[in-house]
Amino acid sequence: MTRKLFDITGTARTDFLQGLITNDVTKLKDGLLYAALLTPQGKFLTDFFLLEGGDTITLDAPASTADDLLRRLTMYRLRADVQIAPSPLKVKRGTGTPPENALADPRVDALGWRLYGGETGDDGTDFEAIRVAHCIPEVGIELIPNETYILEAGFERLNGVDFRKGCYVGQEIIARMKHKTTLKKGLVTVAIDGTAPIGTPITANGKPAGTLFTQAGDQAIAYLRFDRAKTELQAGDATITPPPLP
Repeated sequence: MTRKLFDITGTARTDFLQGLITNDVTKLKDGLLYAALLTPQGKFLTDFFLLEGGDTITLDAPASTADDLLRRLTMYRLRADVQIAPSPLKVKRGTGTPPENALADPRVDALGWRLYGGETGDDGTDFEAIRVAHCIPEVGIELIPNETYILEAGFERLNGVDFRKGCYVGQEIIARMKHKTTLKKGLVTVAIDGTAPIGTPITANGKPAGTLFTQAGDQAIAYLRFDRAKTELQAGDATITPPPLP
């Protein structure tokens, strides 16, 4: 888990973020916030957590996308009273009894807590197995910048998008997907017999049906076409059994 953290300060920091990201920044009063930044076309760029302390909002992002995120935030800042600088905080995560000042992971209870301070790492929990069991996507694997749509990736279920907050970058596309269409594709947790590499095409009776991603034991995360995922599927030498789908 390699992360980069930034401190966002200035009198316009809340309004600045509110007009850019998928979640409602005013919810920071309730704890840790999970959100994403999208392209104007509604495609995923990166996800991150936000926490508030005093006159600072700290942003906790994957290291692989953090530099591009910083560049984009700086571009959007224009003349607003907003300053962005590397944060001295580090993040540690775990499950079980949370330490003092730890914050609950807002995506699902099974992901436990995140503690922001002077330590990094985790407590030895098998987070990969938790991710797969609860279909929690990760940047660079299931979440592909400039390609993924967040509703297909489960962001509504993971408390990463707010449909009442008003405009943000890419909001029109996401609102249309939510209110005017029925999702025909998306990430799901499937049962798997055998193994296959991440990115292996999934087929149904020889027809393309999706892509296999992270596997943990006899489960895996897969991106599926729902209309073709009604029976057993193949991913290389592995057999996949999807859950009941719409």
